[in-house]
Amino acid sequence: MAFLKWVFLIFSLYSSMPTPISSNPSLNKEALAQIPINFLEFAKKPEILDWMVGLRRKIHENPELGFEEYETSKLIRAELDQMGIPYKYPVAVTGVIGYIGTGQPPFVALRADMDALAMEELVEWEHKSKVPGKMHACGHDAHVAMLLGAAKMLQEHQNDLQGTIVLVFQPAEEGGGGAKKMLDAGALENVDAIFALHVSSRFPVGVVASRPGPILAATSFFEAVINGKGGHAAIPQHTVDPILAASNVIVSLQHLISREADPLDSQVVSIGKFQGGGAFNVIPDSVTIGGTFRAFSKESFVQLKQRIEEVIMKQASVQRCNATVIFDEKSSYPVSLNNKELHEYFRKVAGDMLGLENIVEMQPIMGGEDFAFFSEAIPGLFFFLGMKNETQGQFHSGHSPYYRVNEDVLPYGAVLHASLATRYLLENLPKHTSPPKGSYHDEL
Repeated sequence: MAFLKWVFLIFSLYSSMPTPISSNPSLNKEALAQIPINFLEFAKKPEILDWMVGLRRKIHENPELGFEEYETSKLIRAELDQMGIPYKYPVAVTGVIGYIGTGQPPFVALRADMDALAMEELVEWEHKSKVPGKMHACGHDAHVAMLLGAAKMLQEHQNDLQGTIVLVFQPAEEGGGGAKKMLDAGALENVDAIFALHVSSRFPVGVVASRPGPILAATSFFEAVINGKGGHAAIPQHTVDPILAASNVIVSLQHLISREADPLDSQVVSIGKFQGGGAFNVIPDSVTIGGTFRAFSKESFVQLKQRIEEVIMKQASVQRCNATVIFDEKSSYPVSLNNKELHEYFRKVAGDMLGLENIVEMQPIMGGEDFAFFSEAIPGLFFFLGMKNETQGQFHSGHSPYYRVNEDVLPYGAVLHASLATRYLLENLPKHTSPPKGSYHDEL
């Protein structure tokens, strides 16, 4: 690891030159390429890997839902204290923001989400969830462990960093909009770029996937109550049937995609909830439907939302019913956009570590992520870290009660975090540096 000190020394000499490092991609390319390789050697040491695995399992056994991550946050703070990393807490209820480096520009952020899901774990193993009805079924426990692993590597070189790395431990990604609350609380103040990863069962271990531009859709949810007049099913002429009205509404909503959306502009409207009635021979007074809609541009998303409300209200009226529509603003996420320059930079760093043949440029997917709030505010890059290994059996997709994490990927995620942040500072050195000011330890 002493190699990195030499790298930082070389680059600190260039920091006083009039031409910025970022415009000299050939400058010490070999030294830059060696950074993730050295980090990976460190992360694969048994004592480091076992430590990350232990953290991940401890978090997995004690899952907490959005804005309830008090024990998870406590564990994170204890580890940061032990490493001597200053931090702010609480940020957005349970969030933690750590700082490594000078406290001066440039600032680059790394993000990990902390929350679990409200579901029962069906995987029988030694470290199964101890909390009934709650489970880490999306890999956030691994995300926290990997960011703490990166923090350990980076802290070893805190005195060599010419800039500041911001560690963002975020609550409530699963529908709570924790990223928005952290952003509103000033989590990314002065930050120039932010990176985040997500483990994925779609790609093998040693493969990462991303793309420039939109990678995840803008998403939201809605619920509509359609009111009619109930009665006996044998005399429908004396009723105003909300089931028929709701059925017409659902069919008409699909026409928004097939007849109104540009075929080259991917959009989705799906109904996942239909509740009404309790007997075969009774027409109910009301029906409740609910669903989700998604799009890859802000304009399409806004237009789709407007038309969903119009179709529900007017189609219900055609059937002599009335309707109310409620949109779940707390669960509405904008489009996750990857900055094109950061994507090219990510390809370089990940390619040096894994080989360019293991960097997949993926198609955008209709899932949503509240990292979108961060990447909407500043340049951001979100990527997927493969964890599939067919010799270890099936790895189910996220939000499955059978979800498992392949712990072999923990070093890869930690190293990518550390390498992306380290090289970003090196390639964006300020012309002049000044000593750090004050202390960040602000445990309120």
